[in-house]
Amino acid sequence: MRTTIYTTLFLVSFHFFWGQTQCQCCEENHRQFDFWVGNWVVKDTLGNKVGENTISKVEANCVVMEKWKGTGGTTGMSMNYYDRLDNTWNQVWIDSQGNILKLKGIFDSGKMILKSDLIKREQQKYYNQIVWSPNDDRTVTQLWETRDSNGRHLKTLFKGIYSRISN
Repeated sequence: MRTTIYTTLFLVSFHFFWGQTQCQCCEENHRQFDFWVGNWVVKDTLGNKVGENTISKVEANCVVMEKWKGTGGTTGMSMNYYDRLDNTWNQVWIDSQGNILKLKGIFDSGKMILKSDLIKREQQKYYNQIVWSPNDDRTVTQLWETRDSNGRHLKTLFKGIYSRISN
């Protein structure tokens, strides 16, 4: 009987002390996009509301999930994650119109900078670049541009200012 009690205590304590897993996504690199986490109203540079966005951490803080709802009825979502193998941030965006955008990049100088692969269309080669910048007033600016293969600006597709929604 005593052996059974000791064996049970050993197994319970082994599971308690060694069965616990450390947070796999709690390092500093996994927190670099946390400035974007929250509930937001998004306006263009003229102050017109263009949508609302909810950004949350899911999957044990390993994924930054975006849920977008535009004022025109379009919805979309993205999954953003830090890849320890190549030290990059990655985003996969899919919207209700069937558009897909895959981005990869880094957190640099306080900004998240993600780019697509080079896209070849007719006689033009370009890539998408989106930069998220936290501002001193706790807003976030998102700038989506296309750039040529040499990095020169071609077109601004979207510039939005994210303001937190008070609960």
